[in-house]
Amino acid sequence: MKAFKDIHQLAIQRKGGEAKLNKLIKPVLTAIQLKQIGDDRYLSMMAKAINQAGFNWTVINNKWPQFEEAFFGFKPEVLELLSPEQWEAYTEDTRVVRNWQKIKAVMENVGLVQQLARQHGSFANFIADWPSNDQVGLMLYLKKHGSRLGGNTGQWFLRSMGKSSFVLSQDVCLALQRAGVDIKTQPTSQKELKLAQAQLNAWVDESGLPLTHVSQIAAYSIGENYAGEFIQGEIEKFEKHEPSVTK
Repeated sequence: MKAFKDIHQLAIQRKGGEAKLNKLIKPVLTAIQLKQIGDDRYLSMMAKAINQAGFNWTVINNKWPQFEEAFFGFKPEVLELLSPEQWEAYTEDTRVVRNWQKIKAVMENVGLVQQLARQHGSFANFIADWPSNDQVGLMLYLKKHGSRLGGNTGQWFLRSMGKSSFVLSQDVCLALQRAGVDIKTQPTSQKELKLAQAQLNAWVDESGLPLTHVSQIAAYSIGENYAGEFIQGEIEKFEKHEPSVTK
């Protein structure tokens, strides 16, 4: 089943109609809108995705206002002035998850954001201008030059910011496998990632839909068929405290 129209129709049937399916699809921001988001919001979402990895997402969501307070609103120009001792002090700060590896990741990603902001005018420009049809290239860049942004963490970061992107969840990978793509259920090699990207790009070209929508529809076409209302509730929990486009 390689034709995306067939995958789309299956997702519609499983979710109880096109209108219900569309309610589950995350909006995608344009490049202009992505560039309007402050670099502090990108850094905030990086930190949030890193802290959610291997932890209860609801707990992190509920605690996030305290993270914002502790990390000075994630303003990179402020955080880059902190001393090593100030960064180490976060391991005793009850407002955050007191895990040095996650705290260190925020510290190191401040450097990444500021470096790219100086090169591109803003970190937002860097993210917005990277073509979605080469998401694998962006993921590899973030993994190499950032901290703890590999695997699904980097994918959720991009998706949460509104950039058109895929997330290689188990269901997306199953849909790709059913379409004949030779990848594992949890692909990690560059070869597998590029194979997944190539098929998703082909579905984007066929359907005219953004990469985010193609990825989500593929996921909803397979796997355990949760009710749309349940999924919407989980989406709302995840998106609580999510950064928005600045006015």
